[in-house]
Amino acid sequence: MTTRRSLTDRLPLRPETIGPLLAAMVTLATAEVVRSGVYGGYLTQAVDTHFGLPLALGGLAYTVHFATDTVMRGPAGVAISRYGLRTTMLGGALLSVLAITLFMVAHTSWLFLLAAALHGVGFAVMWPGTMNFAADAARDGYHGRALTLVGTAITPFSGLGFLLFGALAKRDDNVPLLVALALLTLGTLLALLVPARRVLQRRDETEEPPRARSVTRALVPLLPAAFMQTMTMSLLGPLLFRIAPDLGLNYWGLVALLVVGGGVAYGSMPLTGRFADRGRARLGVMIGYGLLSLGFLGFATTPAPWALYLLAALAGLGYAFLTPAWAALVTHVLPAEQRPAAWGVLMTVENGGMALGPLIGTFALGQVGVPGPFIVGAILAALTAGGYAAFGRAFRGAAT
Repeated sequence: MTTRRSLTDRLPLRPETIGPLLAAMVTLATAEVVRSGVYGGYLTQAVDTHFGLPLALGGLAYTVHFATDTVMRGPAGVAISRYGLRTTMLGGALLSVLAITLFMVAHTSWLFLLAAALHGVGFAVMWPGTMNFAADAARDGYHGRALTLVGTAITPFSGLGFLLFGALAKRDDNVPLLVALALLTLGTLLALLVPARRVLQRRDETEEPPRARSVTRALVPLLPAAFMQTMTMSLLGPLLFRIAPDLGLNYWGLVALLVVGGGVAYGSMPLTGRFADRGRARLGVMIGYGLLSLGFLGFATTPAPWALYLLAALAGLGYAFLTPAWAALVTHVLPAEQRPAAWGVLMTVENGGMALGPLIGTFALGQVGVPGPFIVGAILAALTAGGYAAFGRAFRGAAT
């Protein structure tokens, strides 16, 4: 006779960590809503009408914020290792509250940009803190699925922030910034529930702790893959609505295409996550990039609209393999004791790829036309898959 497992037993997390991790996730989610909403939906519309500043300053504030966030991801990881999760995330949340408060009185360019920079420093700790907590809280053999669960749960809040603050941007008062302050205050209070120290599982006392040289050796093989991963993902983001008519898609056709790709990705992740967590993380990344390369090549041929949905499903399956496999590979290769600092460096590199992807995609579109970004994406994905295959010894050596 079989007994039904409870919900906590089915989750890839140790039961005692679920409550504190949920608090960290909400802290990150509120930060993500405010970040995407304020810089993507609000400032670009309100910088001249509400703040009385030059229109270009709205875009510059986002650049300053994003650059500061990118540069500070590495130091954020070091701070987590040195001062613990609660202190680091609470400090980041309080700094973000201060930044939004400064926006409310920022009627000079230098104070406006200072607020954006301080917000970047505060936000920089949120993703490393939450994802390291998720890695520490994962049950043995479930790291890929645990990190995928947390990451995919947070991602929709970015779009929610853009829509919410975009709608509030027409107001000629401080209500949008007060909403941002309320959300960040909620996140700050919940950060108090995050454990003061990391929740690492016990290590064998006879096991020698990792040395700096071994940590570096583990980190270096991951850097090119981290950069390529986010660059291939961001190649097409800003271009989709522009190239959709050339692919024979109207607005709702494009939405349906994204729903098909996302649905296949999310629906397949429980299976692909199990595949990655059973010691096949590197193979999962190779399969994911291989499928993405094939999908990009198919899109580059600009086929009939009905075929685009099959290609979207293929690309979605590629992402379903790639996302949990990358998470499992990182947690397997990086020593747990040194993971926050090393992962902070990885996230800095990932942000660099995210920033460069749209530039390369736009350049390819201008030079080659609609097939250009897809051709570049196919080449990059194939090169990355080949790199994992050719340099497998480096990953095995780092894990050892």
